[in-house]
Amino acid sequence: MTNSYAGFADAEVAISAARAGADVVRNLYGQRLARTDKGAGDFATAADVDAEKMIFSVIHAARPDDGVLGEEGGQQGVAGAARQWLVDPLCGTLNYAVGNMLVAVNVALRSGAAAVADPFSGEVFFTDGETAWVRHKGDDAQLAPTSATRLVDVNLDPPFPSAPGFRAVNLLAQHRFVERFRPRVVSTTLALAWVAVGKRAAYVTDGDDLSGSVHFAAGIALCQAAGCVVTGIDGAPIGQAGRGLGVAADGETHQLLMSMIHSTAEAA
Repeated sequence: MTNSYAGFADAEVAISAARAGADVVRNLYGQRLARTDKGAGDFATAADVDAEKMIFSVIHAARPDDGVLGEEGGQQGVAGAARQWLVDPLCGTLNYAVGNMLVAVNVALRSGAAAVADPFSGEVFFTDGETAWVRHKGDDAQLAPTSATRLVDVNLDPPFPSAPGFRAVNLLAQHRFVERFRPRVVSTTLALAWVAVGKRAAYVTDGDDLSGSVHFAAGIALCQAAGCVVTGIDGAPIGQAGRGLGVAADGETHQLLMSMIHSTAEAA
């Protein structure tokens, strides 16, 4: 790799942390786990909590002066730290709780390195902030996005802050969409890693300021470093004022999806 030492070192921390969390998730899979209700149909399991604790311990050991924002434990580490890690220890908790293995462990240094681990395939997708790779069975391969699969993951989980102007389900009903693409719904941001590695052509979701979200930060960093086109669902740059995500393997696919989303909004 031609990465800077600092970026490479942070990437290794992200990989180690994501792997540690993934080990917990995999080892607890299939067990009857205690749940903590979070309201609005959302909940955390003991696997979420234990994985986050393990991830935090790895980050703290390697970067004791950094802060960590976790999905379950909130802000941890050094208060007001200049460097902040964003952690989603189990993205796809509902999938996991019903015995579905489509989940991810997300670890990202804000504006820097990131890793997305698949606990069951053993793959770890990672970036130093400049290039993106997948590590599997000790080998690293650079990510090469492609739209060849024509598969597009669409997140159908609420809330829908852009409704009625945009509803993902209306995108799936478009004749142009079904002519060109085949929809998939995995309900985990593992779908972002799949766009970066070429298993998916694109990913679409609604939401508010996802660039700073523990759920999405690692996947966004990965896709950007891999060379994917990453914008909001309106085609504008992602950020605090942005809505949702439209991530595509290439410019042609992205432009076509944005056109379809615009048509859906006009018809609302």
